Amino acid sequence: MILGIGADLVDIRRVEATLERFGERFVARCFTGAERARSERRAARAASYAKRFAAKEACAKALGTGLRMGIAWREMGVVNLPSGKPTLELTGSALARLNGLTPAGHRPVLHLTITDDHPWAQAFVVIEALPEQARA
Repeated sequence: MILGIGADLVDIRRVEATLERFGERFVARCFTGAERARSERRAARAASYAKRFAAKEACAKALGTGLRMGIAWREMGVVNLPSGKPTLELTGSALARLNGLTPAGHRPVLHLTITDDHPWAQAFVVIEALPEQARA
């Protein structure tokens, strides 16, 4: 069953301007260490950060909270599976919210797709609950 759906669109130029203006302060406030390491290795650094920013916004929407109710930027982190497929890792209040949405006898699965085509970065998140015995 679908528990939540979220989408977001980010202007890469705006993220680029924010990186130029606030630099480390912005990056440290919004992104996990893994996200920072991955984005800093990219030639298109701003696009990488923009996709991850859009993913966080989309995740917050899918959780039904937006960025309120105590959920922080760094509690939603984009991680890549060994195949390269992006997914989300939640901690703190974001994880507590996810667990609160998930019916008993089910486990949550977060689906994420991110893309960019300058000047836009886009993310979609679907939160699904699967019966405990089923595997995705």
